[in-house]
Amino acid sequence: MVVIHYTAMADCAAAERALCSPEAEVSAHYLISPQGDVTQLVTEADRAWHAGAGAWGAVTDINSRSIGIELSNTGATPFAAPQMDALEDLLRGIMARWPVPAGRVIGHSDCAPGRKIDPGARFDWRRLARQGLAVLPEAVAVDAPPEDLATATDAALVRAGYTADVPAEVRLAAFRLRARPAAAGPCDLTDLALARDMATRFPVDVDRTSA
Repeated sequence: MVVIHYTAMADCAAAERALCSPEAEVSAHYLISPQGDVTQLVTEADRAWHAGAGAWGAVTDINSRSIGIELSNTGATPFAAPQMDALEDLLRGIMARWPVPAGRVIGHSDCAPGRKIDPGARFDWRRLARQGLAVLPEAVAVDAPPEDLATATDAALVRAGYTADVPAEVRLAAFRLRARPAAAGPCDLTDLALARDMATRFPVDVDRTSA
């Protein structure tokens, strides 16, 4: 797996100091500056402490199964073009070296819903999805609304990979952060359409590797 984060720090130098500090008890494999500079902090074959508590599908020890990429960004500004270019190049290399399918490139918010929100609403998942470096659902037609729209949507989100160990509204918020960040309010038909598409095309049990 690959987990994408933002640093939520003022600058890249401060983030690197924190990621290299034993006292901080946090680390990541890569750090990418807004200018597109890529710094490797942990070798890919080694475990880094970037994900914390979380789950994606049946995987509950994310740190042991993932490469963590930190993007230097506060979360309040768009991600710079050179930074996104560098991320794309890095992902292509990682996915060539390791059996990581596009459906296993996720955000910290995906595997830790309710606890983390990075890489946030400003991150361009569609840009990555167009290049096969991540996935993003598309709305599909819903013939008739189910009796319980929220329950049907939530079941699809669990099939897509979102952990069942948090309340349904927390799962929905995490999914919306990625699939439709401007959405608010109760679950609607668009949520259901997107969730069903993700669960159908990218079910977590299908794209999970044994490594």
